[in-house]
Amino acid sequence: MTNKFKIKRTNLSLWKGIAMVAGTFSFVICMLVLVNYIQINRVDPVNTEVINSLVDRLNDNSNDEALREQIREMDLLVRKAYFTNQWQIKAGGYLFLFGIIVTAIALQLYYAGKQQLPQISDKEEENIILFRENARKWIIVGGFGMVGLTLLFAFLTHKELGNQFSEAASIAIIGQVDNNSEAIPLVEVGVKEDIAEIVIEEENVAVEKEQALEEESASPQAKEEATVVAEKSETKKNSYKGMYPTKEMMANFPSFRGPAGNGIAYQKNIPNEWDGASGKNILWKQPVPIHAYNSPVIWGDKLFLSGASATNREVYCYDRNNGKLLWTAKANQIGGTPVKSPEVTADTGHAASTVATDGNSVFAIFSNGDVLAVDMSGKTKWEKNLGVPDNHYGHSSSLLVFEDKLIVQYDQKKNSKVMALATSSGDELWSTPRKVRVSWASPVIVQNGDQVEVLLAADPCVASYDVQTGKELWKLDCITGEVGPSVAYANGIVFALNEYASLVAIKPGVNPEILWEAYDYLSDVPSPIAYKDLLFVVTSYGAVACYNAKAGEILWEKEFDAGFYASPILVDGKIYLMDRDGVMHIFKAEKEYVAVATSALGEKSDASPAFADGRVYIRGAKNLYCIGK
Repeated sequence: MTNKFKIKRTNLSLWKGIAMVAGTFSFVICMLVLVNYIQINRVDPVNTEVINSLVDRLNDNSNDEALREQIREMDLLVRKAYFTNQWQIKAGGYLFLFGIIVTAIALQLYYAGKQQLPQISDKEEENIILFRENARKWIIVGGFGMVGLTLLFAFLTHKELGNQFSEAASIAIIGQVDNNSEAIPLVEVGVKEDIAEIVIEEENVAVEKEQALEEESASPQAKEEATVVAEKSETKKNSYKGMYPTKEMMANFPSFRGPAGNGIAYQKNIPNEWDGASGKNILWKQPVPIHAYNSPVIWGDKLFLSGASATNREVYCYDRNNGKLLWTAKANQIGGTPVKSPEVTADTGHAASTVATDGNSVFAIFSNGDVLAVDMSGKTKWEKNLGVPDNHYGHSSSLLVFEDKLIVQYDQKKNSKVMALATSSGDELWSTPRKVRVSWASPVIVQNGDQVEVLLAADPCVASYDVQTGKELWKLDCITGEVGPSVAYANGIVFALNEYASLVAIKPGVNPEILWEAYDYLSDVPSPIAYKDLLFVVTSYGAVACYNAKAGEILWEKEFDAGFYASPILVDGKIYLMDRDGVMHIFKAEKEYVAVATSALGEKSDASPAFADGRVYIRGAKNLYCIGK
């Protein structure tokens, strides 16, 4: 056998070995991804026994703040587990693809080289055949061994993670017992329970693709229908000659995060210092009948908010001058409402969406899709059910009013859409389908010349719609994950972000483009604020960063002791930011961090503040506060 023949044989053995190793590697990765996927799809994201037992306990004692905090921590653990599994599946997919490519290349080189080998004798051929048969046997044995090891590894990993989750749950519940000196029954989480019980159910990819194709084919017709309906509405002009928000809106606080939903208020002489424990600058304090996470809104002398449980859905009106509860409107017998309310997580609840008002009516939406419109005296004007949102945490997108239109962002797992309902009747003026996943963000309305746009964020895009017709003006794929923060806007730039994704600055238009992108500070819940050339980003874990809005450079960053769920509000040149312990951090909206004051409410709060006539209105976990001098 010549040296040249030996070299070729050696090369063939090398490529064959690479192909076998890469193929085995791909097979193992495939099995791991498959096992992980099966685990995820066996989960009910809101029905873990540990959390449900704590929720039942909380229903018996709704004032137990320590227990409420334990539920939030458990829910956070669920979310982290979900994102970990998502990352594992995605990484496994890339590794599997890499292994297949290497296998294909190695096999191609092997067979190409094999054709160039000289003929061999019959005896040598018999030896090769015998060697191949033995090799096949060992490959089969090794393959089954790999499968067994893969399943064993998955089971042991599942068992270990299950034990860790059980231990965490035990610690949380034991901590609750220590804090309240009252025993809470411990729900055992045995090793036989699937770790998938603490992760969020992944959507079926095949169904999602089929849905996307159906929506794509139906999209032109749906858009045409939306335009036809819009043309029949009272407002037939697409151009807007006025100013948005209007002066009347700016004098009030009619919706979540202010008049336009962008986190900017227009009041002056707002107090900076108060203390809930001593009563300093607390003008009045009133209990709220049903707990919820929505924020107060104001028109004139009236303040509105909502509360809901699985069985009751209510809107409240307070006299903002003295705190007297003027009336309660109920939304419990609306036609089309399902008998059973959807299951929601503890930190979302059944009334996470903030109400909106135009000074003539008050509008509220709840977790089951009920929409209620009442006049300023609490009398029902109209009511309807939009269908139960397919949302595994619970619907939380807040409402906005533009002229005679109530803007509703209705993003869910299937059939997402944005719609405008007539404020006078609830009739649908236009409805535009959206090819997005479920989100918890709220709409923001901006004015570009005589064009007024509705800006929405949801995986995978930020999109703009004509507020008059619902026509999609532009869309840019730039955001992923479970989107909770709403967008910010200033000086012709749109800002969007989400935790585990990125922060993007977008130049809007027919052909939108990303101006800059950052990954340093990302939010899970609070929405950012854009003001002049500055962008303020608040994270859920307690950090705040100020960016140069044009260049993306971080100007300053500050860490606080507690996390944030409330969104910041800019008013009178200062930013008011409530942490989860109920402490308001007030600092100047400038290029350098300048602290103004730190004021404690005396109870926890996840709601954003409202402002009117030199006063601050804050919803705590139990009470509603008015702060002034």
